[in-house]
Amino acid sequence: MADTHLRPAVAGRFRPDFLRLAEHADVLLLAGDLTDGGTPRDAELLCAEVADLPVPVVAVLGNHDHDRKLAWRISAQLTDIGVHMLDGTAITLECNGIRLGIAGVMGGSGGFPGHPGTPDVGTEEHRARMLRGPVDAERLRQALDTLDTDIRIALMHFAPVIDTIVGESVKFYPGLGCHELAEAVDAGRATLALHGHAHSGTELGSTAGGVPVRNVSHPVLGRSYAVYHVGPDRVPHPDR
Repeated sequence: MADTHLRPAVAGRFRPDFLRLAEHADVLLLAGDLTDGGTPRDAELLCAEVADLPVPVVAVLGNHDHDRKLAWRISAQLTDIGVHMLDGTAITLECNGIRLGIAGVMGGSGGFPGHPGTPDVGTEEHRARMLRGPVDAERLRQALDTLDTDIRIALMHFAPVIDTIVGESVKFYPGLGCHELAEAVDAGRATLALHGHAHSGTELGSTAGGVPVRNVSHPVLGRSYAVYHVGPDRVPHPDR
């Protein structure tokens, strides 16, 4: 899931369901915007939400986790409680005898065919996000290439395809993701791609190469998390 946006008003909302994860899932994947404003207090609340869960937790950060330029601190706090943080890196876990590989980046803007971005205009933050999309796409591809596993999952915050941002205003499409992320997913032979960020988007989509893409933003899911069953020869589908 993604976009927990932890802050005092929602503290404790996800914890009860997370504590029962082992009844339904083997691993929890968090696709960014874990805090609402990237503050130390938000980070403390986030750690309380995901500490000592019954399954491994793997995460990437989102743009809001960088709001106070303390993303490094949030990442360190999560690492200290056992969360596996990814940023252009990958991890291999063994689940029920299957080697599960997860590669992760935050991603960025950059636009899609028919909805190009504008990396040379706008605020400094806007320009940085537009430039980061293609850069993180290459980092994602390289991270996927390091995996020698039965299953490869691409975890990111920004969207790789238009399918899963449908529902958002079209004028915002260029800022919500980057088509080069999808190219990296296909080139890296991913089994499944997960992202958040597009709160008014759509859960189900796919890349041009046929890789399933899932928007797991909490506002899109309407529940604490989605469960997807994946296997070496199995198309992911939602269970609950």
